[in-house]
Amino acid sequence: MKRMRLSNWLLVPFFGILPSVGFAAPAADVFPVLDTPAVVSERASSSAILSVTKAGERLVAVGERGIVLLSDDAGLTWRQVTVPVSVTLTAVNFVSSTSGWAVGHFGIVLHTDDGGETWTKQLDGQQAATLALQAAEQRAIADPEGAARALSEARYLVADGPDKPFLDVLFVSENTGFVIGAYNLIFRTDDGGKTWTSWQAHVDNPGGLHLYGIRAVGDDIYIVGEQGLLLKADRSGAQFKALQTPYEGSYFGLIADRSGDVIVFGLRANAYRSADGGVTWNKVDLSSQVSISDGVRLSNGSLALVSQSGEVFIGSDQGLDFKPQPMRQPLPATSVVQTDDGAIVIGSLRGVKRIDLGSRN
Repeated sequence: MKRMRLSNWLLVPFFGILPSVGFAAPAADVFPVLDTPAVVSERASSSAILSVTKAGERLVAVGERGIVLLSDDAGLTWRQVTVPVSVTLTAVNFVSSTSGWAVGHFGIVLHTDDGGETWTKQLDGQQAATLALQAAEQRAIADPEGAARALSEARYLVADGPDKPFLDVLFVSENTGFVIGAYNLIFRTDDGGKTWTSWQAHVDNPGGLHLYGIRAVGDDIYIVGEQGLLLKADRSGAQFKALQTPYEGSYFGLIADRSGDVIVFGLRANAYRSADGGVTWNKVDLSSQVSISDGVRLSNGSLALVSQSGEVFIGSDQGLDFKPQPMRQPLPATSVVQTDDGAIVIGSLRGVKRIDLGSRN
């Protein structure tokens, strides 16, 4: 498989992964961003923000060059906190008001236990590649022929350097979580991130397709990826099996309504809804050709989707039709979350912005 260095891309699903020729493994000191703290800047809130989530009543946003922002007033104001790395952070997830994880380029996994005030590094790309190789070597002992490709890929991962990105993170409890990324990268922890295990052997993805999003829905966990990839496991996450969907392009995420129906969404506004756990699908009409980057279920049960051109679509609970909302200043959205007072906060390539759906500002 031909690979490329991805460290210069802000968000792989947003810009796409382009083919490239291979290259010689760089020296470790080529990547000072792994040990260089993020620069604190007054302009951080207008920089590229790639993920926004809730930590109790607090909002936490992450983005380029290791930016982490906190808001304690529902997105009206933001402040930047110190982070031990300066790599682009692509996703953030909290399991409580205090405990959360952020992931990003160069295989970075960061953890906070104080609501995002301080962060520590739990994993980087060099460590992740070593873990993948160790797991592949163990598989090869039991099944030399069956594990041949995995072993080859893991060796390449080590030789290629630590630049492969993680693109999403999900913790289903304080202890158990998954991080996913390019080239079928997936790691699991059962001790809150103190140790990690390569989970590639547990994923039905023989082509090594990129994994873009992971979400828990009821008793299931879903992973979406490129070329129509949709994977599903029960809550244990023991084995992710591929599901058939009507679309062969990339999916960037999924959301669920209150009944547990799931909607997958991705390139060119393609979105599909399933009411039976992914067995059958119905097309969701968005009246757009722009890729959908994220979605959220609102407190009134309706669903909101945001596009890479700044469109916001609102759909009724269990509905297939979404209506575009008039926006005076659309932003190239990467992420969306609802605040406790009913507004939404959008992360975008031009910063983070609070939008009152009543005024459509």
